[in-house]
Amino acid sequence: MFNFGIQVNVNKFYIKSMVCPRCISAVEKVFNDMDINPLQTQLGEVTLSEAPKPEQISTLKTKLEQLGFELLDDNRKQQIEKIKAIIIDHIHHREEWKFVFPEVLSVALHREYSQLSKLFSVTEGITIEQFVILQKTEKVKELLIYNQMNLSEIADKMGYSSVAHLSSQFKKTVGMTPSQFKAQEIHLRKTLDQL
Repeated sequence: MFNFGIQVNVNKFYIKSMVCPRCISAVEKVFNDMDINPLQTQLGEVTLSEAPKPEQISTLKTKLEQLGFELLDDNRKQQIEKIKAIIIDHIHHREEWKFVFPEVLSVALHREYSQLSKLFSVTEGITIEQFVILQKTEKVKELLIYNQMNLSEIADKMGYSSVAHLSSQFKKTVGMTPSQFKAQEIHLRKTLDQL
């Protein structure tokens, strides 16, 4: 631990807003440019072989903030970022999207789902389930725009029980049906870190 208001878990740094492979590359570049070579970089997390010097941590924090990232200093924030990173990874960066998130999160974070769910709700103001729905909706928007699958294939791929279930959830979240969304000229999508 250092006295810069930043808690470092052994040699792990938790970073907010790392939501895609480009984010991983950008964060990795910041570390490498400072001659701090990560052992592993993944969504929301960087593992180092040895702890950086206190002045390096301050510089890292500044450089990351300039790129729109945040070095997390609070254990609760770190847990929330881990939950988000796992959900984003499973929905946006994997080929198969049929997951039971309570199970996935409990196993990955070694905590009871009820504890994770309560922490997430209190901190974020929405439930984990609502966050999953927001992420799935953005992925459905992406798949609709690319026009490579029909709605039935999308529903199956995303783990919906039926096209009707997907359509109902999509309309509730977006305010229009998938067909209406697909037909419009401008496709309003949100970046993953805005969800």
